[in-house]
Amino acid sequence: MLLITMIVGLIMGGVTVYRLLWAPNFHPRQTVYLYIDQTKDYASLCQQLSDSAACGHLGDFKWLSSWLKYPEHMRTGRYAVESGMSNWDLLANLRRGQQVATRITFNNIRLKSDLAERLDEQLMLSKEDLLILLNDSSYCDSLGFTPTTIPCMFLPNTYECYWNLSAEQLMRRMKREYDAFWTAERKRLAAEIGLTPIEVSILASIVEEETAAADEYPVVAGLYLNRLRKGIPLQADPTVKFAVGDFSLRRILFTHLEVDSPYNTYKHTGLPPGPLRIPSLRGLNSVLHYTHHAYLYMCAKEDFSGRHNFAVTLAEHNRNADRYRAALNQRRIF
Repeated sequence: MLLITMIVGLIMGGVTVYRLLWAPNFHPRQTVYLYIDQTKDYASLCQQLSDSAACGHLGDFKWLSSWLKYPEHMRTGRYAVESGMSNWDLLANLRRGQQVATRITFNNIRLKSDLAERLDEQLMLSKEDLLILLNDSSYCDSLGFTPTTIPCMFLPNTYECYWNLSAEQLMRRMKREYDAFWTAERKRLAAEIGLTPIEVSILASIVEEETAAADEYPVVAGLYLNRLRKGIPLQADPTVKFAVGDFSLRRILFTHLEVDSPYNTYKHTGLPPGPLRIPSLRGLNSVLHYTHHAYLYMCAKEDFSGRHNFAVTLAEHNRNADRYRAALNQRRIF
C-alpha cells in the first residue's frame, strides 16, 4: 500500500512539474507580442498574458516566475507569445532577453522632429533622446555630418531591428546603412557630377519637393545640375517655402523671394546648406542617373497635374509661366 501511495505521489508530482514547466499554457489565436519598457511592471505583464495571450493557468506562470526570480529581473524588449508555448519556453526568452525583431519604416519625412516622432511611434526610444543626438554638433560630426545635414544619413526603407535599441544604437545602425548604400560606384557617379554624397541628398530633396511625378525626377535633377554648372541660381520654389517655413504655399510672391535665408536659392547661388526633406532612394538615384538635356527652366503645368513644362530659353519659360499664372488667377489662387 505504501508503495502504491509513493507511486501515485510520484506520478502526481511529475504531472504537476510537467504542467508548471513544459505543458502548453498559452493559446492565442495568433502570435501576441509583449512590449516591455522601463515603465512596465510585472503585474501589467501578467494582466496582458491573461487578457491577450489566452493563458490557461496564470497561477502556474506566476509560481514559476517567482521561483526563477523573474519579477525582480525583467528585461526590456519585444517578446513573442505563440500558441502552444509553455511557461518555461516563455520565461526562458523573457529572462535571457531573447526578443524578436520588429520592422521600422519611415518615408515622406521633412523635418528632424517629424523623423523623431515617427521612430518614437515604432520603437521604445523617446523622440527627445533622438532629437538630442540629431542636434548635437559634436555627435553629428563624429558620424561625418552636421545637425543641418544629419537627415541625409537616414535612407527611407524598411529595417529590422530590436524594439528596445537606444537612440545611439539606432544612429549607428543608420550610419551603417548609409555607408552600405554609398558604394564605390555611387561615389564615383557623384564625383563625376561634381557633388559629394551629402550634396546629392540635398539636391534630391529639392527634386522631390519640386515635382510629384517621380518619372520627372531625373529631368528635374538634370535641369538643376545644368544651372549649378553655369553658376545660375537654382531659383527653386521649394527652397523658398522651406525658408519661410510654409510648404503649403501654392503661389510664390515677391515678398517670399526676399526672405533672408541661406535656403533661399533666389538670393544665393549653389545648393542650400541642408536637405529640405529626407529624400527617397529613388530620388537619390535620380540625381546619380540624371537625364542629360539642355533645360534651364521649369514651370508647373497650367492643368495643375503636378507635372511641369521645361524650357531651354527664358523666352520659352516666360510663355509657360504666363499660362500658369493665368490658370492661378482663373482659380483665384493668390
